[in-house]
Amino acid sequence: MTNVVFIHGLWISHTAWQPWIERFAADGHHAIAPAWPGEHEGVDETRRNPGDQAGVGIDDLTEYFAGVLEQFDTPPVVIGHSFGGLIAQKLLGQNKAAAAVAIDPAPIKGVKPLPVAQLRSAFPVLGNPLNRGRAKGLTEAQWRYGFGNALPVEESDALWRQWSIPSPGKPLFEAAVANFAPGSPAKVDTANATRGPLLITGGTADHTVPLVSAKATHRLYGKSAAVTDFHEFTGRGHSLTIDRGWRDVADVTLSWLKEREVTAQS
Repeated sequence: MTNVVFIHGLWISHTAWQPWIERFAADGHHAIAPAWPGEHEGVDETRRNPGDQAGVGIDDLTEYFAGVLEQFDTPPVVIGHSFGGLIAQKLLGQNKAAAAVAIDPAPIKGVKPLPVAQLRSAFPVLGNPLNRGRAKGLTEAQWRYGFGNALPVEESDALWRQWSIPSPGKPLFEAAVANFAPGSPAKVDTANATRGPLLITGGTADHTVPLVSAKATHRLYGKSAAVTDFHEFTGRGHSLTIDRGWRDVADVTLSWLKEREVTAQS
């Protein structure tokens, strides 16, 4: 049995991982999906109390999830989406995870491409400097552009109603200035040769983390002798972990774990 920890990104509830937990259980794995610090157990409660997450940054998230990983007897596998993918890479670089999968990950320090679509997706938060200390959600239309652009409008709106939550703005601001901040919390040890294997994915239709950004992240690992793989999801947007095609993404992840013979035992 392999232990797996799922980490969500901005604007999606941790409860959206439940179908993945069940899929992984069917394949013989034990998986959990902890809430972020300040996030409540249910979507509605999190929406009613956005301020409880305000001010949480990348270092806070890394420390928090490092504590989660330390609850296991041996390092588990970490699978993260978006900013969860950034955190997963940090934990792997610190040798706290047996392996990691970064699904359309938020850009780490060193990623230089900044496509217009990515800027537009982040503007609802980055457009107001005061949002650094706040937690903010996306409107239905903003979600449709950033997450559901590759979906029918009806499906995108349904996902927004079901899973969207307010999230802290601080991680987005930290990532936005990472290349100009020597001590940026978005820095990852990409040269670590002793870490476990890493899979990075990108979606060709992703607006929030465009494919060029995901590929740039992958290239930063070029100096490491450790395994770093890349998988491209054709026609998929940033909603790929929760929309009707989520099983394809989960199955690619499971197949990769088998291919790389990843086993993080309890």
